[in-house]
Amino acid sequence: MAINYNKDNQVNKSDIFKTRRSLNKNMKNVTKSDRLMEGVGTWASYYRLFPHIFVRDYLQIDLKCFQQILIYFMMHFNYFLYLASRGQGKTWLTAIFCVTRSILFPETKIILASGQKSQAIEIIEKIMDLKGNSPNLAREIEDIKTSATDARCVFRNGSWIRVVASNQGARSKRANLIVVDEFRMVDKNIVDSVLRKFMTAPRQPKYLSKPEYKHLKERNKEIYLSSCWYKYHWSWDKVNTYKKAILEGKSYFACGLPYQLSIHEGLLDENQVLDEMSEDDFDETSWLMEMQCMFFGESDKAYFKFDDLEINRKITKAIYPKNTYKTLKDNKFKYENKVDGEIRFISCDISSVAGKQNDASAYTIFRLIPKYNKDGKFNRFDRQICFMETMVGGHSTVQALRIRELFEEFDCDYIVIDAQNFGLAIYDQMCMDLFDREKGIEYPAISCMNNDEMASRCIVPDAPKLVFAVKASSSLNSEMAISLKNNLKNGRYKFLISELECREYLLSLKGYEELTVEQQAKLKQPYLQTTYMINEFVNLSNEGKDGIVKLKEPSSGRKDRFTSILYGDHFAKYLENLYKQLDETEYEEFDSIVLW
Repeated sequence: MAINYNKDNQVNKSDIFKTRRSLNKNMKNVTKSDRLMEGVGTWASYYRLFPHIFVRDYLQIDLKCFQQILIYFMMHFNYFLYLASRGQGKTWLTAIFCVTRSILFPETKIILASGQKSQAIEIIEKIMDLKGNSPNLAREIEDIKTSATDARCVFRNGSWIRVVASNQGARSKRANLIVVDEFRMVDKNIVDSVLRKFMTAPRQPKYLSKPEYKHLKERNKEIYLSSCWYKYHWSWDKVNTYKKAILEGKSYFACGLPYQLSIHEGLLDENQVLDEMSEDDFDETSWLMEMQCMFFGESDKAYFKFDDLEINRKITKAIYPKNTYKTLKDNKFKYENKVDGEIRFISCDISSVAGKQNDASAYTIFRLIPKYNKDGKFNRFDRQICFMETMVGGHSTVQALRIRELFEEFDCDYIVIDAQNFGLAIYDQMCMDLFDREKGIEYPAISCMNNDEMASRCIVPDAPKLVFAVKASSSLNSEMAISLKNNLKNGRYKFLISELECREYLLSLKGYEELTVEQQAKLKQPYLQTTYMINEFVNLSNEGKDGIVKLKEPSSGRKDRFTSILYGDHFAKYLENLYKQLDETEYEEFDSIVLW
């Protein structure tokens, strides 16, 4: 008895059990081989209808309730989109679905892609782990590799799963199913013109050669997985496209599962979540997207637009304090010295009070790379933000020592500091010889370059004038904000790539995976800080009037990272104006002696 399918090529549940009753009635009239194949057909149809039961019975893997539901929908919808919070194991679940599909549908061709190839390879690595714990799965697999150049899993029934890079070079492949992990990190043009083009023909089981089964042709499938992101991004449009298709009754599925589900299922510790949310550097915007599965869009009042910032995230390698480079012995991981004409400085926004409702101190390392016209005359500086860190509160001496330490570690030329309120106390500390008892290092006194009154506070005669003091007012803040916005829109800034994109670079470093969790987190920090900084930018609203820009952060937000960038941009503009006054012969001698 043949199994009937509905209009969406799904098995009708009632037919499975009709078939079983038919088998029982006619058991005496068929051979043992026929009975075996009828049984295989019945169970194959049953497991195709209920793939989560196949996972339990055959692969011997226990799934959480929500995972069973997701596996079911992955199997029965042609287009599947899953937005997951951290801790839900979407990579592991995707690996289980891929092997389930490959076993139940022989000669299935599956392509895995992601923003970074290493992420897609992780799915193959998860399959390898599953293989070690599931004897039945191990028998199904003929070959499995996790190398960066040839990551694949080949099954004895003709199915295979392969990893491809998400770029224009990934062509000439054929697939019945594509899985795009962290799809928001993949260029939309690559998805449309490369990955989706793999699916030129559906699977061709032999029964399609029989006229009575021609109507049972299968559809190819697309699966997209990611955390949420900003509404300006094409991934938000993708979600809305799926929503519209679902409402029209098409074979589309989309869901977003926030962190509360992970806690409920025991995949995430509630106390850990509460601790993270209470941390002083808690970033509400990132939490909204990563944990609450909500896309974020700047408000109508937002002064800075997200795409003006995100488009400039182009720097792959952060520059760390020199002592960090002792962590790894890899020739690719080395301190980057200054290029010709480069000026490097540290820009500081200062806070004295620790606490969730107060700003932290932010220290940002600027690289100014001079750009010249065709006639060799100076034009402007390109601004690169290569490192950033924050400190919540801290005694003036502690902060002064840290600023001086970073100044030396990065070979900085100047220090930009907020010279009002607590910033003045830190400046006074730097006006004296500072001694770091813990490290046994003495830092000589430095003085102010642009304010005679502040320079007079320095008690060491002839101390080098390396501090640029910013004394902000409403008019100066407005002027600085306008200038910074223009420089962002004109592409004069380069920021570090995202913390997800940096993963492939860090994994390429010899010995990185052997580092402790704390050491790995330290190397990721500058990338995370850049994300937090961008979130601060887009959360600022303009509440000024009469042409004056007055930027206000949300009641629970901060703007310390933004302010350190604001002050640094102001100093860069100041240097640009001075630089343009020099003759060409003086460019190479451009330093504090020439300027001040």
